Amino acid sequence: MKILFLVPYVPTLIRVRPYNLIRTLASRGHHITLLTLWTDEAERAAIRDLEPYCQKIYAYPLPNWRSLYNCGRALPTSTPLQAVYCWQPELAATLRDLILESAPDDRFDVIHIEHLRGAKFGVELLSEGQKHPQTQENLWPPIVWDSVDSISHLFRQASSSSKMGFSRLITGFDLPRTEKYEGWLTGQFNEVLVTSHVDKEAFQSLIPSDGNQEPVITVLPNGVDLGYFKPDETVSREAATLVVSGKMSYHANINMVLYLVNEIMPLIWERRPDVKLWIVGKDPSNEILALAKNPAISVTGFVESVLPYLHKASIAVSPILYGAGIQNKVLEAMACGTPVVATPQAISAITAKPDENILVGETPEAFAQATLELLDNEIFRSKIGNAGRLFVEQNHDWNKIGEDLENIYTKVKQQKFQPQLS
Repeated sequence: MKILFLVPYVPTLIRVRPYNLIRTLASRGHHITLLTLWTDEAERAAIRDLEPYCQKIYAYPLPNWRSLYNCGRALPTSTPLQAVYCWQPELAATLRDLILESAPDDRFDVIHIEHLRGAKFGVELLSEGQKHPQTQENLWPPIVWDSVDSISHLFRQASSSSKMGFSRLITGFDLPRTEKYEGWLTGQFNEVLVTSHVDKEAFQSLIPSDGNQEPVITVLPNGVDLGYFKPDETVSREAATLVVSGKMSYHANINMVLYLVNEIMPLIWERRPDVKLWIVGKDPSNEILALAKNPAISVTGFVESVLPYLHKASIAVSPILYGAGIQNKVLEAMACGTPVVATPQAISAITAKPDENILVGETPEAFAQATLELLDNEIFRSKIGNAGRLFVEQNHDWNKIGEDLENIYTKVKQQKFQPQLS
């Protein structure tokens, strides 16, 4: 199939979902044309890594001023800030030309658009193309919108659970219109994808009651590159070492780390003062950088790969307080055979079984106790780590996920669909 793949940020090994979907689809013989946006020179350079998998790549800059301008224009409207943040007229014009002005031999079989930040490109394309000859002749390619997560579900949690006042303010402000907009979007595209049943239920609760057709919302989970994230028996694990990872400028991760250091680690250090904590991830906030004053805590900032830290750590911890979709950091650690301790929120979107292939602690006391049990028992650590690897192999293989996405494309190509634009 000829697939037009629109992602409002550069797919990379950090943004694992679009990167691996593109890579997997290409390996299955499909022809990918990528439309994307870059915000700095590092992202622009990363586009080269996608060239082996794409027939063509159209990439445009998204400077900070444009995102701020987009959000400023949206403030007095009913459109959520997330929906306009990545709007870029050049990319929109390229999308229009590729779809509406293409020769018969160049027409795409399906359009794949990722994230709430990308959805507006699809909506504007549909609006402009309603009376176009291709639409009238049923030559319009179906659109699959991969929402990834329900952003309103994330905002609902952040507005009540975030320990950061500004985060609560912004998410609380944008929540009502994000809910309404996400509900409306479910009726605009042939199929909506989400990473988890939690997000599917969140979207279903937002569907307007006056729609002419029932939206199709399908769970397509995230996977793990099992050839990359795998155990390495040649690396010795460092004793009494915990690792927590993620993009450390993201509000949910900042809250996670502050909760870990302020409420969980003191309980662990009370019994095991020898325990060290590695905080691994790019762009650490000032609050996180300040934690490195404690000699037991290391804050790495940007690293080329989290893999060495997952191989060397005794335990990976993920005390997420709120979030949407699948926590990739959990799956990657499990794939490396590293035992994981997580909160219920961190595993709400995966089917891992507590005490079988992962340990779960709902309170600071329970989280600390689970971590200490692993620290004190090497055999138990090995058991949980091995079971975690097996779980990921059986449930989160990108090859199987790519096959499922291919089947979704095949299905929507055969459907008649009328977007509910208004």
